[in-house]
Amino acid sequence: MFEPVAHFGLYPFNTFGMDVEAAYFSSVRKEEELLELKNQDAYKQGIFVLGGGSNILFTKDVSAWVVRNEIKGIEKIKEDNAHVWLKVGAGEVWHLFVLYCVDNNYAGVENLSLIPGTVGAAPMQNIGAYGVEVKDVIESVRFFNIESGTFEEYNNEACQFGYRDSVFKRLLKGKVIITSVVFKLNKVPVYNTSYGNIQQELDAKGITELSIKAISDAVISIRSSKLPDPKVIGNAGSFFKNPEIPSSQYQQLKMKYPDMPGYKINETITKVPAGWLIEQCGWKGFRENDYGVHQHQALVLVNYSKARGAQIAALSERIMASVHDKFNIDLEREVQIV
Repeated sequence: MFEPVAHFGLYPFNTFGMDVEAAYFSSVRKEEELLELKNQDAYKQGIFVLGGGSNILFTKDVSAWVVRNEIKGIEKIKEDNAHVWLKVGAGEVWHLFVLYCVDNNYAGVENLSLIPGTVGAAPMQNIGAYGVEVKDVIESVRFFNIESGTFEEYNNEACQFGYRDSVFKRLLKGKVIITSVVFKLNKVPVYNTSYGNIQQELDAKGITELSIKAISDAVISIRSSKLPDPKVIGNAGSFFKNPEIPSSQYQQLKMKYPDMPGYKINETITKVPAGWLIEQCGWKGFRENDYGVHQHQALVLVNYSKARGAQIAALSERIMASVHDKFNIDLEREVQIV
């Protein structure tokens, strides 16, 4: 049984480096431990699930019982000539899981290299990068229903995946704890190098023969050059989603801003890079006291030292307002504000 610790500091457990406190804190390492939740007095405070803390901005102390998911394990549960199915503990570090797949030549997640966070957060956010979304390789998600005290499993369709979205982020938010994810990966790779600067990076490295390791290495190199290390500067990666707007609106804006990039989603919707919009509004490199916008990537808000979460949240509001005023586009945060 895992005992909750009162008045526990969360500074080491969030990549923004916010020095806040949880009313109670526990780490869970086995599924069975979750069956003990309701037997603890701390349960009355409510449950707040914490993974890698890489997609969260704390603006105040957490009055709930913070349960940090550290359920580990990677198990091959079946395979055929074309695919392999891996059951992965929700507490596994996402990037380490990607490297495991690369080392074993299991294809499908190499474009998602170096994304911070845990495996359990991946389906919740439907993480994505460089033309790939994790929903494309998820077979099922197992979770613990906090209220009923039972374990359940959803197949891919039941997860209701959308752009940086899922049922776990909406209907089941705060109601479940993801314990493991089953991934269906390819033995024969289907390479995706068309998005972002992957092909440029491969060319720069002189790579002519594609492999999932080459793509993973290229993505790691690109992300490392653009995104600050949270161990050095507090941040949560991309703070905003890339907005999807009507293609007709995009065409009108393109006439006014010829350099405006856009990616066609379908016949009626175009995705616009949020970083470009923010940069056009003059925010790139902005700094005020201990917080600001990263100098190399306008999508990333940063805590240089001892900024408060409320200051960074207020900055995000100012950025959203300026993008709306200039482009009539509403940005949406990707980072969860608590």
